Amino acid sequence: QVQLVESGGGLVQAGDSLRLSCAASGRSFSNRVMGWFRQAPGKEREFVAAIRWDAVSRSYADSVKDRFTVSRDNAKNTVYLQMTSLKPEDTAVYYCAATNQWGVPTRPNAYDYWGQGTQVTVSS
Repeated sequence: QVQLVESGGGLVQAGDSLRLSCAASGRSFSNRVMGWFRQAPGKEREFVAAIRWDAVSRSYADSVKDRFTVSRDNAKNTVYLQMTSLKPEDTAVYYCAATNQWGVPTRPNAYDYWGQGTQVTVSS
């Protein structure tokens, strides 16, 4: 069992930066792929970024590539999402998720554990 708690969301202006954190508790955090997803009102949950257990493999959605960076600290059981050059269309609830699946999955249904989400609002 893995519990995930996101933090770091807030209200920022376009062009600002923000760093989200996801603290994990439970077993085998260091063996899991960690993903970030987001969901805007009226839209489906979408993939943002993911990082393999050893941080060698990472994947990003095209919409955030070159602006967002996913990282992890296995000693602290924490995964991060550094967001720069934020845009109003980045406004959403951001969720952290964990899976044991091979590779770096981008589908939400590949992930077994989810956090409660943290709101990010970007004003224009």
